[in-house]
Formats: sequence, C-alpha cells, structure tokens
Amino acid sequence: MLQLRPNCECCDIDLPPDSTEARICSFECTFCAPCATSKLAGKCPNCGGELVARPRRPLAKLANNPASTERIFKPAGCAEAA
Repeated sequence: MLQLRPNCECCDIDLPPDSTEARICSFECTFCAPCATSKLAGKCPNCGGELVARPRRPLAKLANNPASTERIFKPAGCAEAA
C-alpha cells in the first residue's frame, strides 16, 4: 500500500492525501508537481526513476488506511536539472 507521504522532499510543501500536485517514483519518493517539473525534469534525484502523478486514496479508505505522517526533506538533493 502506498505511504502517501505528507510533503515534497525538495521544498517541504504539504501534500495531503487528496493532492493532485503530488508526484512519486516507484520507491515512493514524493515531490510536488512544480519541483518535479522545474527542478527535477521528471526524474527522481534519489533513484533516477520516473516521477508520475500519485494516486489518491478514497476518503472512506483513509480512516482505516491513513497516510504517512513521516516528513522527508532533502533539499540538497534537489538541484535544478541540467
């Protein structure tokens, strides 16, 4: 099950479970759409994988399957894409 991490690893903006702005790689590294596009050119700085839109969990399922509360913030790994 996806963790639905609560923030962008680059800029630390909040990304709630229902956000349409969240982007993830296959390892669930999480970024906001602006960082994924402008800083990272659609490529995860951690694993090199593709960043795609994160699915949203139905609200009714969040009660028994809550989103993660663990914030991961790694601004040093988010340099502008060359």
